Amino acid sequence: MAEDQNQAAEVQEPLFGIEKIYVKDLSLEIPNAPQIFLQRETPQVGIELSNSARKLEDGLFDVSITVTVTSKIEDKTVFLVEVAQAGIFQARNIPEENLEGLLAVTCPNILFPYAREAVSDLVVRAGFPPVLLNPINFEALYLQQKQQQQQAAAAEAEGTSTH
Repeated sequence: MAEDQNQAAEVQEPLFGIEKIYVKDLSLEIPNAPQIFLQRETPQVGIELSNSARKLEDGLFDVSITVTVTSKIEDKTVFLVEVAQAGIFQARNIPEENLEGLLAVTCPNILFPYAREAVSDLVVRAGFPPVLLNPINFEALYLQQKQQQQQAAAAEAEGTSTH
């Protein structure tokens, strides 16, 4: 009987683990090569970031972050790199109120160094100086997104109540 209680207690323990980290998508475009390599001006670099999570099966989630780096000189694209870094994460017995934050903050924090390395490596292999991405505060992004959702919901509720 004590053994049954121990097994029940073990089953209820929160469990988080990395099952697999992988590159989901990787692309590089240098539309103006080879002439772009003769340009001497310093390019402007723009970075876009997005992340997503989806449930695969009970307790398993596929989380991915997509980093897009665009380098331009005036209106000419020097290069465009896009990396979708993903991972399969196990998250069992995590309280529902904590699961969203885990998938939106913890998992992207684990994936980001891999994406940063892939971007830098691909840019160097393309013949350009490395692009070193600054660390990202996924918690701040998550909280900002939650705040925007709450404001949108409040505005929508206000809009429907005045009609």
